[in-house]
Amino acid sequence: MKVEPIHIVGGGMAGSEAAWQAANLGVPVVLHEMRPVRGTDAHHTDGLAELVCSNSFRSDDWEYNAVGLLHEEMRRAGGLIIAMGDRHRVPAGSALAVDRDNFSADVTAALKAHPLVTIERGEVDGWPPEAWSSVIIATGPLTSDNLAKAILAKTGEDSLAFFDAIAPIVHLESIDMSKAWKQSRYDKPGPGGDGAEAYINCAMNKGQYEAFIAALLAGPKTEFKEWEGTPYFEGCLPIEVMAERGAETLRFGPMKPVGLTNPHDPTVKSHAIVQLRQDNKLGTLWNMVGFQTKLKHGAQTDIFRMIPGLENAQFARLGGIHRNTFINSPVLLDRQLRLKADPRVRFAGQVTGVEGYVESAAMGLVAGRMAAAQSLGRQVEPPPDTTALGALVNHITGGHVVGRIEDSGARSFQPMNVNFGLFPELGPVELKAPDGKRLKGADKGRARKRLMALRALDDLGEWLSAQQVQQAVTA
Repeated sequence: MKVEPIHIVGGGMAGSEAAWQAANLGVPVVLHEMRPVRGTDAHHTDGLAELVCSNSFRSDDWEYNAVGLLHEEMRRAGGLIIAMGDRHRVPAGSALAVDRDNFSADVTAALKAHPLVTIERGEVDGWPPEAWSSVIIATGPLTSDNLAKAILAKTGEDSLAFFDAIAPIVHLESIDMSKAWKQSRYDKPGPGGDGAEAYINCAMNKGQYEAFIAALLAGPKTEFKEWEGTPYFEGCLPIEVMAERGAETLRFGPMKPVGLTNPHDPTVKSHAIVQLRQDNKLGTLWNMVGFQTKLKHGAQTDIFRMIPGLENAQFARLGGIHRNTFINSPVLLDRQLRLKADPRVRFAGQVTGVEGYVESAAMGLVAGRMAAAQSLGRQVEPPPDTTALGALVNHITGGHVVGRIEDSGARSFQPMNVNFGLFPELGPVELKAPDGKRLKGADKGRARKRLMALRALDDLGEWLSAQQVQQAVTA
């Protein structure tokens, strides 16, 4: 039986993962990536799965953190993105952060080497041709204008949009370590046991902090009048927008001073602390954690050099801002991630309304498996809602809506990181400590999260096993 190829539009996290999953199930794939023929406002290379913002995949703790659980589910599903993330891990405490250049290079190499994957460079500048029997649109937040217009015309919907910002990256050799120091918050080691000193910390006293906040507020910002009315995504706010919310906001956010002790002056409590996280495996580049910004470039260098230890900082990349777009997925997509108006077309990644590298890749994983199964005459049900993968699918296909989607119009739909709030509750369960006493407060919450994670991995195993049985029967 001749199997028509799946055309995947977009070579980011979701598109790369979708291509890998579909090809590994025996279905040919044509992966369309417009770079370098046409660039974007945020990308710097033509590599697949380029990390354009942070280099962190966030927590890798599957027992107590939902994104860590998503990591583990993707590992068990043979995910390419998480495999390359593990291969190119750099120290980041309990988080999974990667060497961005080598990560992208190996994702690109793996897909180029796959016998069922063809990579075509060039823009898909309109609705996918009717001759393409199976399509996954995974163009992400930087969907080209022509394709975005085609999507709007096809769906009859207005696309939603939000601003996303990028943090600066600093050369290690330019950081003054006589003022800064290495330490992870609460000295917490990473998954590999190597992260107790995974961050560089720069302490501020009260006067330095107040002067820094004043400079942030006064500094010239990049403005986008044509995008007026576009909101910011709360998980990636520019640092100056946070400062506008109150002088103390940053001290309770990315600049919180808790869990860290300045060895240069251990008797004095820091008023605020800026952290930098390793950005490449060599340890020569470090990004400023939580310092997404829309400050103009000249202002960035002046203001960020007010931070003790960064007075002579040299920046490998300054911060920036771009607009993200996503479709009204609960109204437009079915549970197979297919567009109701044209079921041969699926959507995956950030354009569906998930937020984050891992979440985007996860939706590519699901879409790739579903599209491949359909091409082979089978059908894969969505992952169970009890899993991290399934919870995300449920969210973007209407799980956040109380009542009928048609009644609400899904007006409340916004980009979402994976979190345990998206999972169904465990039901009545008595949580006890090893000594038999009932757990309370934070201990009870942690125990509940672990049980939810264990349930998720069990249910994921059954979902994956069912697909293997189905493949064997078909073969």
